[in-house]
Amino acid sequence: MTDADLGSPPTAGTTGLEALDTDRQLALTGERTVPGIPAENYWFRRHEIAYRHILDRCTGREILEAGSGEGYGAAMMADAGASSVVCVDYDTAAVEHTRRRYPGLVVHQGNLIDLPLADASVDLVVNFQVIEHLWDQAAFIAECRRVLRPGGELLISTPNRITFSPGRDTPLNPFHTRELNAAELTELIVEGGFTLEAMLGVHHGPRLAALDDKWGGSLIDAQIERALAGQPWPADLVDDVAAVVAEDFAVLDARDSDIDASLDLFVVAIRD
Repeated sequence: MTDADLGSPPTAGTTGLEALDTDRQLALTGERTVPGIPAENYWFRRHEIAYRHILDRCTGREILEAGSGEGYGAAMMADAGASSVVCVDYDTAAVEHTRRRYPGLVVHQGNLIDLPLADASVDLVVNFQVIEHLWDQAAFIAECRRVLRPGGELLISTPNRITFSPGRDTPLNPFHTRELNAAELTELIVEGGFTLEAMLGVHHGPRLAALDDKWGGSLIDAQIERALAGQPWPADLVDDVAAVVAEDFAVLDARDSDIDASLDLFVVAIRD
């Protein structure tokens, strides 16, 4: 969920985080996160940590980002030394924005269950914070297997259903069709012809845990509750959210932590 899902709140004070030029910025609709918006910064950094975690896997590899959104993640992977990065996204505005802002990327508009790539044509498929938006998740996994070379990697991050929409039969975020817990995501991947190499979870690190304590137990709830109530944010909440960096999140292996308590799930799977 982003602030935009509930109506972005008015902000107070200065944040120290400069917004992108408006002519280069993709509109914040709530369906995806974008960089450069102070009130959105927590969610952007929570997405960014997954990209930072995989940059050492990118060197010399041909990569598909399936569901590339604003394009910042694909640009990070290209800058990390990928031999090529191809983006596919369904949304016209996102595709046009990515082509404009990141001209070094190859960007296709297309459906993720009918990828415009040849069989066995890429080494790595990245799908971050997207699969929860898809109606036919199994068909998407099958397409990933088709375009990956044998031994290629599929990297997926997605909100953990248990902590993102607790106690609900339907997702809290209106843009999500089906959220997953760790067991459900594992089943989807294994039944799709992949071997699960790692199940990881994204958690709050020490600084975010301290901010949780400061804001009554949850920095997330502090943002959402004010948005739902249409309340202005106090200046210190604005400043705390705007100061979050990707490194404030911890990516922990399920073998060393409680995966069901994670904020987001993050898997590495190998094409059989």
